[in-house]
Amino acid sequence: MRIPKHPTLIRRMRDARVKRLVPACAPLAASLVRQSGTRGGFQLTLKEGGKTRTVYVPKDLTEEVRSSIREHQRIRKLLREITQLELARIRAHVDAERRRGKRR
Repeated sequence: MRIPKHPTLIRRMRDARVKRLVPACAPLAASLVRQSGTRGGFQLTLKEGGKTRTVYVPKDLTEEVRSSIREHQRIRKLLREITQLELARIRAHVDAERRRGKRR
């Protein structure tokens, strides 16, 4: 992601990403792996209370769970970009204040 120098452009980019934070489905922080064995379903692995938990996911819920995992990944990416833009906006503001101080 290319971050512009001007604070207004940074703010616009940040605001556009904030608007996209609305989830399309329930986000799920987990990973999905095919289960070996006779059931032929999937296993969901996630952290609960600092411990790794595994949950069986039936075949008919697999696509819904995949969508929820993708949604969580999309939101995490957006949050990283928003953080970068907000830091850039703060730095640009500090730089602008320094320049204004030098002019006076």
